[in-house]
Amino acid sequence: MTYDALIVGAGAAGMAAALSLAGRGHSCAIVDREGFMGGILPQCIHSGFGLHLFGEELTGPEFAARLETEVALAGIPTFLNTTVLSIERPDPARGSDDPRDSDTRGAFRALLSSSIDGVRSVECRSVVLAMGSRERNRGNIRIAGDRPAGIFTAGLAQRLINVDGYLPGKRAVIIGSGDIGLIMARRLSLSGAKVEAVVEIARYPSGLARNIAQCLDDFGIPLYLSHATLRIVGKDRVTGVEVAPLVNGAPNVDRAFTIPCDTVLLSVGLIPENELSSRMGVPLNPATNGASVDSRLMTAVPGVFACGNALHIHDLVDRVVGEATRAGSFCADWLERSRGKTAGERGSGGQILGEISVRAGKNVRYTVPSSLDRARAQTLSTRSMVPMDHGNFCLRDGESVVFEKKLSWVRPGEMIFAEIPEGALGSLRTDAALEASIDPEETA
Repeated sequence: MTYDALIVGAGAAGMAAALSLAGRGHSCAIVDREGFMGGILPQCIHSGFGLHLFGEELTGPEFAARLETEVALAGIPTFLNTTVLSIERPDPARGSDDPRDSDTRGAFRALLSSSIDGVRSVECRSVVLAMGSRERNRGNIRIAGDRPAGIFTAGLAQRLINVDGYLPGKRAVIIGSGDIGLIMARRLSLSGAKVEAVVEIARYPSGLARNIAQCLDDFGIPLYLSHATLRIVGKDRVTGVEVAPLVNGAPNVDRAFTIPCDTVLLSVGLIPENELSSRMGVPLNPATNGASVDSRLMTAVPGVFACGNALHIHDLVDRVVGEATRAGSFCADWLERSRGKTAGERGSGGQILGEISVRAGKNVRYTVPSSLDRARAQTLSTRSMVPMDHGNFCLRDGESVVFEKKLSWVRPGEMIFAEIPEGALGSLRTDAALEASIDPEETA
């Protein structure tokens, strides 16, 4: 089997990237290890999806069905229940990363494995990484205690209730204020369970403000900010969670208390799926744990693109689709350039010549992409490290401000998008290094 592009992941990002490629006339296929399309969306039965993309409020399954229908109408092949074992260059000794050296059969060979069809080989000229993310677990945050029954990640509990029809417990404590955990606080309450508290180690919530209001405040669920989880209590089954307030960054054990419960949900963040990326030799961004990409969402491995939660963790699926659509369009540009349809100059590492590096500065957690094109309009995504009512997002070249955007209601749980217009960076020297920062707006 030979395709212009292989998309790894059949979630919102993978489907959107495939539709973008197919719309440009390029052959592509989607592969996913699950037996269904949509990624995590089919288990997100709450509403709130699609407001930006479709102009109406949809549930997760409805949002996924819209994209899946478009994929089917476009005739894009999909391989479900299929795992990507490896993606490699067929001839590593060829010694050139120039896209014009790609032959007509493909620059990459992927091995796919499924219980039905066994191991199959696919050749492709480009790859889009859209594998999504995985949840951090108890081992990632090192909570003390035994290993009793009743400890779940929030996403697993969501699947148990919404897909499999099982209630994980009757009295729950949620550790972490990520969006899935907040949504599960509401879902457990509606299912007849009692949510005793949400415990967050930071001094501000990590989820969207609307989820704090709709999932905690509306149900009277306490939120303990600046509280550390000391240990999970229980031998055979969870019986409680011991927590303590933070004072000067350290738990005050003298004020520790135990919240009785029989279930603990962990909502302590997501990590981009990066195992396949690493095996392909794709450098990772240490701030996001996703791939490091240039302004066209291409990694340092020429012809390999990344988007969605496999690139960095998003707040809204509508924004995932927007980014993945751009990734598909950039991949199409790459394919056409490799066939000589368009001109393009790249260095030996595949990066676009003339791109300017950008790094995170004051109050900025990360920037995606890690470099910007001097010649065209583009989108820069970031997150603030601190909450602000009003702020200024700035790109600086030394002391000179080259781009500025006024911000309101800045929260770490909500993404910031800077739409940089064409020509805004054109006057910069080629060796410039930009720094992104968010400064609180001074008020009288």
